[in-house]
Amino acid sequence: MENEQQPNSINRLRSMLSSLSVKEQTAARYMLEKPEEVIHSSISELAEKSGVAEATVFRLCKRLGYKGYQAFKIALARDIVHPMENIHEEITEEDNILHITRKIFLSSIEAMKDTLALLENEPLEAAVECLTRAKKIDFYGSGGSGVIALDAYHKFLRTGAQVIAHTDSHLQVMSASLLDAECVAVGISHSGSNIDVVEAIQVARERGAKTIGISSTMKSPLTRAVDISIYTTSRETLFRSEAMASRLVQLSVIDALYVGVATRKQDVTLKNLQKIRESIAIKRY
Repeated sequence: MENEQQPNSINRLRSMLSSLSVKEQTAARYMLEKPEEVIHSSISELAEKSGVAEATVFRLCKRLGYKGYQAFKIALARDIVHPMENIHEEITEEDNILHITRKIFLSSIEAMKDTLALLENEPLEAAVECLTRAKKIDFYGSGGSGVIALDAYHKFLRTGAQVIAHTDSHLQVMSASLLDAECVAVGISHSGSNIDVVEAIQVARERGAKTIGISSTMKSPLTRAVDISIYTTSRETLFRSEAMASRLVQLSVIDALYVGVATRKQDVTLKNLQKIRESIAIKRY
């Protein structure tokens, strides 16, 4: 199991190198030599670059104590990004508001970089494909994640699909029960452990809908409940919970999915954008 007391991913690789099989050593040496490439590569790409089988990479990650390759990449990305003391400085009582603002901005920037390094093409493509074909799209989120769900509703409304966002637990389950195989349900939870969101996703999946999860935790009930998982990551500092930086990252992921769908449904999206602009023009001076 991973925990804060264990050595980081680079140290684990080095310490276990001599005990690995020949093929595992080949993959491990490549990881040690080119960690920046690893965090931008899928397991298939890494296997090809290092000259081993995907199964060897997966087995190596398991031997290192990770659930799989994606979990290893998350740990590796956290280890090789810019040093904590330069980016994730703690907020102190002596900081003036400009210093606090700087630290908040830099922390958010780092969360964006960390997540960008972890995102992979396959789940993003799969999510865009499902969302493009969907007759109806439900977004579920509670608390801070509810704001993300509402933002997703605001954007995807332009794509021509029936779209709704629910932050109330009863409405989430009620709406999920009315979905079918032509629909998509998207659950958003920073922890991946929000009972209400997970229950709604489970109901949606039982009804045949495709399900997508956006969270920062790989080993979570939401991850196990969905068809497609998209991971974000952020770091916690004093006075600033992980969920704060994660919110900005999740908003960016929603933006990326929306643009991906909009480019595939360009005619419909552009027509709807024009209608919306005309309708809200009367709301401006």
